[in-house]
Amino acid sequence: MMTEPVAALADRWFQPESAPDAGTRIFLLHYAGSGASIYHDWPTQIPADVSVQCIQLPGRQERYGEQMFTDIEPLTRTLADAFAAELDDRPYAVFGHCMGALVGYRVTVELHERGEQPPVLLGASAWAPKGFRTPPPEQLRVPQSELVDWARGLGSLPEAVLNDSEALGMMMPAMRADLEVCSSYRDDDAEVPCPIVTYSADKDPLVDPESMASWVPRTRSYLGNRLFRGGHFFVHEQTTSITADFVRLLLGRAAATRPAH
Repeated sequence: MMTEPVAALADRWFQPESAPDAGTRIFLLHYAGSGASIYHDWPTQIPADVSVQCIQLPGRQERYGEQMFTDIEPLTRTLADAFAAELDDRPYAVFGHCMGALVGYRVTVELHERGEQPPVLLGASAWAPKGFRTPPPEQLRVPQSELVDWARGLGSLPEAVLNDSEALGMMMPAMRADLEVCSSYRDDDAEVPCPIVTYSADKDPLVDPESMASWVPRTRSYLGNRLFRGGHFFVHEQTTSITADFVRLLLGRAAATRPAH
C-alpha cells in the first residue's frame, strides 16, 4: 500500500491561514466532540500580524467519514508528522481547550523529542495533567441518551443540536472517540521547552482551578493561570480576554527568539 505524502497529510490537518504573510502563527486545537469551526471568531480578535490556523482532527466536518483516533499516542505521532511538514521558520504558538490542550501538550513534547522546531508558547485551557476528571471507559459505552445528558451537564452542545437526532448521530461518534483519547492518556511528567500559560474557570465540572498548578513543573517558565467565571466552555464567553492575553505573550516570546540585527 502506498504511503500518503506527508505534505498531503498536513494539508488535511491544517486549515488555511488567516494571514499567510504574518510573521507569527497560532495553531488552535478544538475540544472533544467538536471541530475547527469552534474557533471561527478568533481571527477577528487577533492582530493582522499574527496568523491563525485551526487544526481539524479526522471524523468531523470536512473530514467526516475518515477514521477517528481513540488513543493519544498514535494521534500525537501522526499530528507531529503533519506539524513537521507544515512548519516554516516563523515562531508559533499552540493553544488548545480541554482535549485540545492535552493534544497540544503531547505534540509539543513529541516535536521536542524529535528535534523539530517547538512552539515558543503553549496555551492550555480547561485541562491539566493531574486532576482532570476524565470520563471512565465504561461511561463511553453508555447509550447515546445518557451521553447526551452528560454533555448537556457540561453545556457543551446547544439545545438545538441536543434535540436533533440527525445532528447527534453525526456528532456522537466523534464525542466517544475523543473521550477515549482523553481516557487513554497516562501522565509521565514530561516537560516542554517553551513557556506555558493556562486558563481555567471557577465552575468547571471537569477540572478545578487548583489542578492547573500541575503545569508548573512541566516548564522552566510557567506564566501563570488566568481564572475566569464560568463553566467548562468559558472559552466561548471569554474569547476577547483570552486572545488578547495569549497574543500579548506570544508576541513577547516571538520578539525574544528572533535574532538581533
